[in-house]
Amino acid sequence: MNNKFSLFFYFEKILFTPNRFDFIPIILLSPFSVIYCIFTFLNSFRKHLVRKKFSAKIIGVGNLVLGGTGKTPLIIALAKNEKNIAVVLRGYGRISKGLVLVSQNGKIIVDVSQSGDEAFLYAEKIPNSTIIVSENRELGILKAQELGHSVIFLDDSYRQHQIIKDIEYIILEKSKNWLCIPAGAYREKLWFFKKNIKIFRENIDFWREVIIENKTKKMVLITAISKPHRLNKYISDEVPKYIFPDHYPFTKLEIETIINNEKATSILTTEKDLVKFKDFNFNISLIKLEIKFIQN
Repeated sequence: MNNKFSLFFYFEKILFTPNRFDFIPIILLSPFSVIYCIFTFLNSFRKHLVRKKFSAKIIGVGNLVLGGTGKTPLIIALAKNEKNIAVVLRGYGRISKGLVLVSQNGKIIVDVSQSGDEAFLYAEKIPNSTIIVSENRELGILKAQELGHSVIFLDDSYRQHQIIKDIEYIILEKSKNWLCIPAGAYREKLWFFKKNIKIFRENIDFWREVIIENKTKKMVLITAISKPHRLNKYISDEVPKYIFPDHYPFTKLEIETIINNEKATSILTTEKDLVKFKDFNFNISLIKLEIKFIQN
């Protein structure tokens, strides 16, 4: 674990997997959570009342809590069943602002610093797709329609209450802490007015197939994903682990220092992280994750 970010990961633990000693800060923060949740509900309902319909088919994929629950691999899996696809997302971790066309019909136009890691991964993993990052998702959808796309995936869609989705998949993650931010991990709850929702639950509606490519004798895990403890069941305890905050922009010097300190023969990392390593020419052991659907 990277001690530099120990406070960050401590609060992440409180939000998702608190123990009995963590409930003191949770109790102290809970009044702010109540205020946040009321305000969020009212704002969400306000946006719902003025929601817009677009001519393209809009498929939303979202979750209710902070951080990753598997939205990216789920969109990649769902995209296999659609044609003429665009993906619209905010583009966390990018240095650019506004609307950026990351790829068009499979041709990647910008680098990962302009797109963000998730958008760049979509551009690589979904053939012939167009990927658009935009803080304003409505502008992103309009751009995708302008480019002729009839199916648009909306990443992290749940909070976009002003946009009518033809269907919205919500990945439901169990949490010991059911409170809203800041005492808990919930950005929003499953509001009564939401329509066309399909709940996805791990090991009930889908499962994650994980393989590690190019295993070497002395691997070192380097990753910057949300809730990295999810990787523990796939990786030996003997593998040194260097964990960074979600979307962290690695530098070559940081990685070289870790490799030298651990005398590592390869970097063990995820596909989402890999897009930020491509220009560094390190030996990579890759954790590949794919969503598999369970037929009910």
